[in-house]
Amino acid sequence: MTPRAGGPFMLALALLAATSTARADASPWRAAEALGAPSWLRLGVEHRARVERLSPDFSAGSRGDVAALSLRTLLRLEVRGARVWAGLELDDSRAFANHDGALTPTIVDPLDVLQAYVGVKDDGLLTEGDEASLTVGRFTVDLGSRRLVARNDFRNTVNSFTGVDARWRLGPHSLRALAVVPVVRLPANPGPLARGELARDRENPGVLLWSLLFATDALAPRLLLESYVIGLHERDTSDFQSNDRRLVTPGARVVRAPAVGAVDWNVEVMAQLGTSRATSSSRDRAELRHRAGSVHLELGHRLDAPWRPRGALLFDVATGDNDPHDGAQGRFDPLFGARRFDFGPTGLWGPLSRGNLVSPGARLEASPAGAIELVATAREAWLASSRDAWVGAGVRDPSGDSGSFVGHHLDARARWAALPGNLVLEAGGALLVRGRFAREARGAPQGDPVYVYLQAAGTL
Repeated sequence: MTPRAGGPFMLALALLAATSTARADASPWRAAEALGAPSWLRLGVEHRARVERLSPDFSAGSRGDVAALSLRTLLRLEVRGARVWAGLELDDSRAFANHDGALTPTIVDPLDVLQAYVGVKDDGLLTEGDEASLTVGRFTVDLGSRRLVARNDFRNTVNSFTGVDARWRLGPHSLRALAVVPVVRLPANPGPLARGELARDRENPGVLLWSLLFATDALAPRLLLESYVIGLHERDTSDFQSNDRRLVTPGARVVRAPAVGAVDWNVEVMAQLGTSRATSSSRDRAELRHRAGSVHLELGHRLDAPWRPRGALLFDVATGDNDPHDGAQGRFDPLFGARRFDFGPTGLWGPLSRGNLVSPGARLEASPAGAIELVATAREAWLASSRDAWVGAGVRDPSGDSGSFVGHHLDARARWAALPGNLVLEAGGALLVRGRFAREARGAPQGDPVYVYLQAAGTL
């Protein structure tokens, strides 16, 4: 589909022109400073343009080769006082693709309100030296590792929620309580999305997401410990049908941060209990007992050498459903999490996800210069259950006769902060060499898919 509006391109040119006046070694150029805005007023503009191509499509109902131009513009305004603040963020996410079926609400969300909130904070609320804050309204959320609830970064559209976010901190210890309903991005159908039609995003009152998270970094230098529980309670409404998930996900994470010449690690364990239904159909009334889990393991080491190289061994597992007819659901549900940092690019790509997956791998990172970052990851991918779906592609063999090996997954990226704080250029790609399941399962397209992208992100 050909772009029919020049606004996003003009904004991109304006960003590049503004940032080109800054030196690479100077402080980032900011619109608020240039306009002489008062210290209590914060302004920000971000525009990202990405060209991406997938050949061929790996998912069921393959569209063949797919190419897209994705544009995302964020406009932020915040008024901040000593103890109170209010903020507004607008998001305009659009895409132009050679196949309208590639356009979904994960890629397109024409101009709408991403955040609109007010907040208040206080010191010494419960004891001397503590800090407490409360935010109410519509906002984005990064929770813990971001594997279960996240503000999307690589994806062209962003999850947001409406509710209450309360935080309390005393020295190295913090506690966070969250109760929100998700915002549904509209329109949802390919036709209106391709035409760029505007439709107001709406809260889904049939879904409640809540969480409690405790974190501390007092145990040892560079060591962070988190424990949490996340609840999701879902029901059908007149506007939105659902799988009626009623899930509780407790988890814990321990992280030793990377440092030059030292070993680091990242371990996260998640369990998932509750009930759900197999489909979102209103005629589906069968309650399935939900028992699932997921684990992330990472062990790395950064060398004291030029380019600051870091190597890491990776292992991820997320349970699948062993028997579709046993009255139970064993597939792990990643809720509203992000996956780019574990499983490679999303956008038009994304064959790996945190559901019915066993995936060991290795990663290599390097920084040839302060403004350049190189990352390459190689992973093997199996289905945790050969009778459950390859979630990322929507392909399933209920008999299990196609085996469980999905294939070899490779991805790499190069990122250059051309004007630090103002302009970042990035190029990357991914390849899936199909294994037996991805070749033989009914409905699986043939051919090893290749994905490439180029993007530029400007911030003022």
